[in-house]
Amino acid sequence: MSDIFGIEGKKEKIKELIKKLHQGYPLEEAKKEFSKYIGDINPDQLAKIEEELIRDGMPVDEVHKLCDAHIALMKESLEKSKPKNLDNSHPIQILYNEHDRLIDFSEKLKEMINSGNIAPEKFDHIIEHLKESEKHYIREENALFPFLEKHGITQPPAIMWMEHDNIRALKKQIYSIADKKEYIATEELKNLTKQLHELLSSHFYKENNILFPTALRVITDNEWVTIRKDFDKIGYCCFTPEPGEFKIDIEEAVVAKSSGDEGWIQLDTGKFKKEEIEAILNSLPIDITFVDANDEVRYFNQSKERIFARTKAVIGRKVQQCHPQKSIHIVNKIIEDFKNNRRESADFWINMNDRLIYIRYFPVRDKNGRYLGVIEVTQDVTKIKNLKGEKRLLDD
Repeated sequence: MSDIFGIEGKKEKIKELIKKLHQGYPLEEAKKEFSKYIGDINPDQLAKIEEELIRDGMPVDEVHKLCDAHIALMKESLEKSKPKNLDNSHPIQILYNEHDRLIDFSEKLKEMINSGNIAPEKFDHIIEHLKESEKHYIREENALFPFLEKHGITQPPAIMWMEHDNIRALKKQIYSIADKKEYIATEELKNLTKQLHELLSSHFYKENNILFPTALRVITDNEWVTIRKDFDKIGYCCFTPEPGEFKIDIEEAVVAKSSGDEGWIQLDTGKFKKEEIEAILNSLPIDITFVDANDEVRYFNQSKERIFARTKAVIGRKVQQCHPQKSIHIVNKIIEDFKNNRRESADFWINMNDRLIYIRYFPVRDKNGRYLGVIEVTQDVTKIKNLKGEKRLLDD
């Protein structure tokens, strides 16, 4: 292979080839040009090229559609960058191992359905693992993606999150059939399990060969310690990984020590010590998240039974990056209305795992009405909704 360009020249040539693919240029011809003029490329260079294409005006969904094509264009080059001999306790190796397990489950499910002979116990076992795999995607979205974004890698995580939602939608259709416990290999189920296996294979390939190698190149050792701690808090699917063998996160310890204040926090109607107000907020039976006037996540409480996952990695993250692409226009609408005094609240409620979840947003303003940010309050109101009559006595 030739390498006649410098880094910037490579980037421009690849952008040119991707744009040509977008206009219908044959993939095989593009591969020849890539081999002749470019040679090898690192995954993080490709990630940055995707960022530049979007900044240049190419829509995100178009970059997403072209993703398979430009990965095929650079397949040999990208696969050389896949890391080897990672410790099994490393967050990225955990994700790699889970990918292997989940692909295996989807393959076995597809084969079972195609054979027409569904073994109920095995079928239910696989479905249960697929349901548990939601933790895999939550860990990526809430612990890994924020650190990629802090290092300037924003669009590849956004595209992967879009694919997570596609996977969720497909699995939801499979679960609705599986929950009937009829164990019949219908054409619909055959088609759905085939689609799931193909989607997981494509998605995991992109993460294994682009997103994860990029993360390993840009995220620091101390940040990996934090990510592993957040992984442990959220939990795992398919298997429990080895305990993390990381050094103490010195940076995090220094920050915690320097921020400790033994004095009082004086308010208009009383005062608290730091540990008191933190304990009060964590004791509330609701999830609270505060987003400041710059749309950055500043705080969340740690209630005993959180409804939606939150990790320290989201602190400082733009709130728009904490939501899937399909919801960002709603987030922006709420914030814009709050900033312009057009709305004083925004309420939503959803059914999740047989629970009714009430999600409310309120603008936060100072005494002079100046906008300081927005607070999200989430509560499980299942029991509240079912209250009847009165209760005036304390239970024994």
